[in-house]
Amino acid sequence: MPDHTTPPSTASAAPPAAEASPAEAPRPRRYVETKTPRGVYVRVFIYVVATHVLLALMSLVVVMANSR
Repeated sequence: MPDHTTPPSTASAAPPAAEASPAEAPRPRRYVETKTPRGVYVRVFIYVVATHVLLALMSLVVVMANSR
């Protein structure tokens, strides 16, 4: 058994796809420093929700402890 990682080429194999010319290639995205990335808003929202949930649980523990 040969140690080939790719199948041998055959005459009926399709030719490789034509590569896009540089004029048709999409432009790379520019980074704009004045615009905040969307991930920052998501993280801030998660942190705010998580801290409020933690505060609510801690408040509940204090209220239950004082009621005894």
